[in-house]
Amino acid sequence: MILVEIKNFLYLCVCIKLSFTHNALKSLKKIDTIYQRLVIEKLEALQENPYESSNVKALKGMSGYYRLRVADYRVIYELQDNNLVILVIDINHRKDVYK
Repeated sequence: MILVEIKNFLYLCVCIKLSFTHNALKSLKKIDTIYQRLVIEKLEALQENPYESSNVKALKGMSGYYRLRVADYRVIYELQDNNLVILVIDINHRKDVYK
């Protein structure tokens, strides 16, 4: 947690850690550079505010797991509120990610 002072007001900033599984990192390295940048930008935005994103949906039947839509790619992640961690599990093309 970080305290930030803006115009004589103190704000408490909760820092959420972004963590990747080995499989997610491997998948990220395989996709085109343009899409890599997009995925990273979207994950950084998600890291700032994990509860408000228009491209996020909860996965049915899997509590705590979500998918982030980035162009034709999907990022599967787990939001661990108690540890303040977003664990990225898989990054793959939309046709292959749910297999």
